[in-house]
Amino acid sequence: MLILLYCTYQLLLPVPLIYTKSGLDLLALSSSGIHKLWKWKPSVWNPTRKSTASIVPKLWQPKKGVVMCNDLNESESSKESEACMALSEDDSYIMSASGGKLCLFDMMTFEAIKTFMPPPPVATYLAFHPQSNVIAIGREDSVIQIYSLEISQVITELRGHGKQITGLSFSSTSLVSSGVDAQICIWDKIRWEKKKLRRIQSPPGHPSSLVGETKVQFHNDQCHILVVHESQIAIYDDQLECLRLWSPIEPLSAAISSATYSCNGLQLFTGFLDGAIGVFNAISLKLQCRIAPSAYLSASLSRLQVDWVIYSYNLGNSNSTPHPVVIAAHPYCHNQFALGMTDGSVLVIEPADANPVEHDSFIWETTRLLLRHLRRTYTL
Repeated sequence: MLILLYCTYQLLLPVPLIYTKSGLDLLALSSSGIHKLWKWKPSVWNPTRKSTASIVPKLWQPKKGVVMCNDLNESESSKESEACMALSEDDSYIMSASGGKLCLFDMMTFEAIKTFMPPPPVATYLAFHPQSNVIAIGREDSVIQIYSLEISQVITELRGHGKQITGLSFSSTSLVSSGVDAQICIWDKIRWEKKKLRRIQSPPGHPSSLVGETKVQFHNDQCHILVVHESQIAIYDDQLECLRLWSPIEPLSAAISSATYSCNGLQLFTGFLDGAIGVFNAISLKLQCRIAPSAYLSASLSRLQVDWVIYSYNLGNSNSTPHPVVIAAHPYCHNQFALGMTDGSVLVIEPADANPVEHDSFIWETTRLLLRHLRRTYTL
């Protein structure tokens, strides 16, 4: 298991972390509202500019030294304000907010193209429409605004949730949304009408009416939806019927902090509050691999180049153990993902043998990992 990128800066919670669609860059947002972009550059060791954890990507800025910095909400501390970020389909523009106005940036020059919509209410989640210059803006007051960048105005407002919006995802025909009210809603993408609203199913042993941050993501087939809540990962169909549900149980018993589909839609990368990471089959939700925090967080590993690391299933929960608050899947390397951690670090993880292989022959070791560990620290 390769772990390479380590960056010491404080991240907002929840922290936005995104691969560009090309897969050659990784973008994060700091608590100061400053965006950080790492690029895998061509070199003697990486002539094809492959995005791999065996090569340290470089922190990049335009020659003019322009910094992408969000407008901050001066009435709140950076830790209290919400952070959200979305990237256009062609990697040309980024829209983000850090508790203040929404900012649209040019990814080539880092220059701010426009700022708009000062709070309140604060923007809490953003999603670009995949086929047009339209962006969905989820807000802390439970409203979703559909905003046209072409005409610089709000097309419509979607109302149905009872609390803050925490998830948005587009398919070719629909928009799915989720909120702190633990409800998911499907909206028609043409007429912007509500098609169905449903409260997520409660796992055994949990209250019948859940609340808390809920995330959603359309599968590549655009017919299935991943729903992520601290109590569960679940797969719903486009009629919002729950098809599969997994809730924390030994050896992964801590609450869930984040989850995402792999780029091929065959696996789920899932983070837990005790620092563990689980890799699940995306159809059956069967656990394929557990990565213990000691496999990638232990300070002693920073001195290792190649070693065997035995899984530990007996780690106790510790309030001081960093855990992933966001997981970003690489857009075309199905076995690579990046973690944004509570201690301000960003880690890129992939199997030691990262050559493309067929899914049937791709096996995650369940008892130990071959780990090569290299750490690069940036002062930001």
